[in-house]
Amino acid sequence: MSQRVVRFGLLGAGLIAPFHARAIRAAAGCELVAVADMNGERAGKIAAEFGCRACATLDDLLADKSIDVVNILTPNHLHRDAAIAAANAGRHVLTEKPPAMSLADTDAMIAAAQKAGVKLGVVLQCRVRGAIRAMREALAQERFGRVLRADAQMKWYRSTEYYRSDPWRSSRRSGAGVTIQHAFHYIDLLHYLMGPVASVRATMSNVTHPDVDLEDTLSATLGYANGAQGSVFATTALWPGCDVRIELHGENGTAVMVGERMETWKFRDERAGDEAVRNMGRGVKTAAGGPADFDFADHQTVIEGMARVVREGVDPLITAASARGTLEVALAMYQSARTDREVVLPMTDESGVWG
Repeated sequence: MSQRVVRFGLLGAGLIAPFHARAIRAAAGCELVAVADMNGERAGKIAAEFGCRACATLDDLLADKSIDVVNILTPNHLHRDAAIAAANAGRHVLTEKPPAMSLADTDAMIAAAQKAGVKLGVVLQCRVRGAIRAMREALAQERFGRVLRADAQMKWYRSTEYYRSDPWRSSRRSGAGVTIQHAFHYIDLLHYLMGPVASVRATMSNVTHPDVDLEDTLSATLGYANGAQGSVFATTALWPGCDVRIELHGENGTAVMVGERMETWKFRDERAGDEAVRNMGRGVKTAAGGPADFDFADHQTVIEGMARVVREGVDPLITAASARGTLEVALAMYQSARTDREVVLPMTDESGVWG
């Protein structure tokens, strides 16, 4: 029996749109129906390349009743209103990270989806990498013993031209800083693997982009609720850029992912299958050296998850509720850097995060 075709519409035709379009095209039983962008040239380019319809507004997109899922690819500060409008129109929603620029906005999006009886997913595609899945399984099996540290390093390069390529990319309030725009994926991986963060202490600076009024470098220490310690160092100032490192260290084991490859996988108790885990990763590009320098395979997995949402009524692979905790950690980093104080989570007041 043939499976139901799941139809997608893209809101936004910027840098990330072709990756979503390729992922939809590659996913079995999925179809890209339309792309909406106020910039007609950009929308037309995506439409011509992927054989879909171009339109100018979200209302135009939602007028097409065949669309099952709306992918929100707008600047970060515009996610809330678009997600709520799409949910109110009865469409499932998949939004790029971060889900929104505040916890209150994220909660409003979640509430709108629940009220409308639709699902709200977030594109945090790094969670689906084989190395991360292996780490999470080993944690569940308690192979690390007591986990002592969990760290993320993101040493990337972005030119000043990148920050000027769209007006929002140089606007901190629009979500353009390295913390919430670039490092969010890797803050998320730590949160996904380790569970809740209890405290954050962060500093932020602008190292090599003096003409752009936002942070290009983050240094943070984390105290996890389970008693482990950790850190995040993230920058877009280091040419030519190196792959991200995610490190877990426990009493009985160490695991390190570099890019999407498992670089280190060592435990006191060697098990069948460990050698296969050590060989995980295809060595594909993961955006270290450029904003479009990565593969769409992880996006495809997320898209296929949304297809199952439509066909089977399951939850998205990454729910907005699970992404909310990561957003809280990122916002706490901004608050800590602004006040020069440690922030204890959960946050009780986010009103002053953006100054």
